[in-house]
Amino acid sequence: MTLQRISESVFVGLCYKVGTSQQVAIRRDIIDIKELLEYNVARTGKEVLMLSGSRREGFRLKTSDIDVMYWSNDHPVLWDFSQAQFYNTRRDTLILCESTESPPGFTLLSLPLERATCGLLAACIRINGALYISSAKFRDFTCSVAFPDSTVHGPCSSRGGVGSMEYDYAHCFVSDFWPPLASSWIDRCHSWPLPCIVDDIIRSGCHFVAIGHKQGNHTNNEWRISFSQAEQKLVYSMNHTQFLTYGLLKLFVKDFNNGLSEEEKLLCSYHMKTTIFWVIQQKTIDWCPQNLLDAFWICFKLLLKWVYEGVCPNFFIPENNMFLNKVHGNAQSSLFTSLYGMYEKGISFLLQCPSISFYVMDVICNPRLSLCTNDQSLISHAMIEDCLLLETSCTILYSENILNCMEYLHAAEQLINFCLTQYQITMLQKFTATFLQTSALTLHETCTNTSGVNKHMYIADKMSCFMLKLAAKFGFVSDLLFVAMYHYKTLRYSAALSVIETTKVKLEHARIMYGRHEDPERYNRVVGGQSLSRKIRQVVPPFIILQNNICFINELTLEQQSASQNKQSMLYIPPFILLYMLEFLCCRHVDLTKAQRALYDLQDLVHNGPGVLIPVPLRGISWEILGICQELAGDYQAALYSYHQSLRQPPFNSIQTATRHRIRSLSFPVT
Repeated sequence: MTLQRISESVFVGLCYKVGTSQQVAIRRDIIDIKELLEYNVARTGKEVLMLSGSRREGFRLKTSDIDVMYWSNDHPVLWDFSQAQFYNTRRDTLILCESTESPPGFTLLSLPLERATCGLLAACIRINGALYISSAKFRDFTCSVAFPDSTVHGPCSSRGGVGSMEYDYAHCFVSDFWPPLASSWIDRCHSWPLPCIVDDIIRSGCHFVAIGHKQGNHTNNEWRISFSQAEQKLVYSMNHTQFLTYGLLKLFVKDFNNGLSEEEKLLCSYHMKTTIFWVIQQKTIDWCPQNLLDAFWICFKLLLKWVYEGVCPNFFIPENNMFLNKVHGNAQSSLFTSLYGMYEKGISFLLQCPSISFYVMDVICNPRLSLCTNDQSLISHAMIEDCLLLETSCTILYSENILNCMEYLHAAEQLINFCLTQYQITMLQKFTATFLQTSALTLHETCTNTSGVNKHMYIADKMSCFMLKLAAKFGFVSDLLFVAMYHYKTLRYSAALSVIETTKVKLEHARIMYGRHEDPERYNRVVGGQSLSRKIRQVVPPFIILQNNICFINELTLEQQSASQNKQSMLYIPPFILLYMLEFLCCRHVDLTKAQRALYDLQDLVHNGPGVLIPVPLRGISWEILGICQELAGDYQAALYSYHQSLRQPPFNSIQTATRHRIRSLSFPVT
C-alpha cells in the first residue's frame, strides 16, 4: 500500500468531514456577503463586525467556537502621526502606536490629542505624562459593560451563544496601515501568496486586541498586533489540498490535546495555522491529493523542530516567539518527548488519532477501494444545496429598528450591481426577505403603540402587508408564515387561515427537498434544471427565526422574554410546528372542530416527527408550543406533560424560565 494511495483516501475522507471545495466556497461566500452588507451600513461612526477564526476560514468542526472581532471605524490607529492627514481630526479619535518599549508583536496605544469618549477615557492611564489606553482596563470594561455575564478569555469576552456554541468577542482597534514591524513579511512573499493578495493584505492593515505580553514592561497596558484579516485572506488563497492539510493539523492537535488540562495544552490550532503558512511559503512540495500526507509530515517535522528549539516564529513578525512563556523547561521537554515518540513511528502514528484513523484504515482494509480525488464529484448537487440552505438559514442579520432595516435594504440594493457569486445572490435574496419582514412587523408595532390618525394606521397596515407578501416572493416557502402571523396578530383570522392553506400546499410540495437523498429521481424531475435562486424559493429551511425584540405571536411572548433574559436575540422554531400552531390559534376564533384537528396534527408531529421535520435542538420549543396549545384547549394534564418534556430537551432556545413559569401556573392555578 503506497503512501500516495493512503493520502488519496485521507483526502476523500477529509472532504466529507471538513468539506469539499464547493462547500467551503459556499460558507465563505455567504459570510463575505453578510460582512460586505454590514460594512456598507456601518461606514460612518458605527461599529464594524468581522467573523474571524475557523468559522470564517470555512471550517464547520463541532469543537470550534465562534470568534467575532468588532471595532469603531472612527478610532483609527496610526503608526506615525504624519498619517493623521488622512483623517478628520475633529470627528475621529486618533490613536498612536508606540512599540519601542514593547516585545515584537506588541505595542502601546496612546491618545496624542487626549480626546475620546468617556468610556475610552475611563480605560486610560498616564505613563510619563502621556495618556495611554490600558488593555487590561479596556478589556475589563468591555467584558463588564458591553457583554455582562461574560468571562474574560484572553483578549475576548466569552459567552454562550445559540445552543452549546461559545462566542468569543474581541473589541479591538484597527489601523488602515501595514505595521512597519511586519515589513520583512512583504520581502518574503516571492512565490506565495500572489502579488495581488499581498497588496490586498497590506491595504487591509491590521488590528489591535486587548492583551499584553507576559514578559513585557507594560503587560497590563500593551496591545497585541492581530493579523486575523490577513490570515483569513491567506487561508482563502490556499488550494483545497492545502486547506485540507490545515484541517488535518487541526484534527491532530484536537486529538493530541484530548484529555489534557488547560495548563497542559501547550499546542493550539493557531500554532498549526502558523506551521502550514511557513511550509506553503517554503514551497517544498507539490500540493496535490496524492501528497497530502507528505505535506502533513513536513508540517509535523517543522513543528517538532520548533518545540525542540522552544521557538515558534509568528508568520508576519518572526521575532515574536509564540512559544515564549509557554513552551519551556519541563513542559517543553515533555511535549518534545511526546511528539518525538510519534515521529519515530512515522506517519502511521495517525492510526492513534481517533479523528483521522478511520480514513487511513479504510483504504488499508480495502486495498481495491475505488478512489476519486476530484472533490467536485464527491457529493451530489442536492448535498451542495443542503450546505447552501443550512448556511443561508444560520447566517442572520439582526435589525434594531425600522431605520436600521431601511439602511440594510438600501445597502442590499447597492450590492446588486456588484459581481456576486450565485451563492451570494441567494443570500442577498434571503437577507432582503428578512429585512422586509422585520420592517413590516416593526412598523405595525410602532403604529400600534403610538396614538395616531386612523388614516396613518391604515397606510402603515397596507405597507406592512405589501412588504410581507414581497418578502414571501424573495425568501423560502415557509416565509409565507410571516404573512399568516401578521394576519393573526391583526385579528384577521380568516385571511390568516387562507394563507396557511396556501402554505400547506406549498410546504407539502416542498417536502421533496427533505427527501432529495432518498428519492433523487423525483427531486430532479420536479426542480432539476432550475436556477439555484429559484430552487431556494421552493425549500423548507430547518427552522424559522423570530427576533426576540419583536412580538410575532402573543402566545409566545413568555418564551421570547425568557430567551432574551438569557442573552438570546432569536427564537428558532421548526416551520411545520409554527404552521400547525398558527392554524390552531386561528381556528379557535373561527371553527373549534378545525382547531381540534390542527391540535391533533401538531401533537402527532411532535410525538412522531423528531428527526428531519424537528431537528434535535428544536425539540424543546416544539414540546413547548404543543403544551401552549393544549393549555389553551383546556387539556391541562397533557399540557403539563408537554412542558415537562420540553424541560428534558437540549436547552437550545433558552426558554426554560418560561417553561417552569407555565408549569407553576398549571400546578398552582390562581383562584
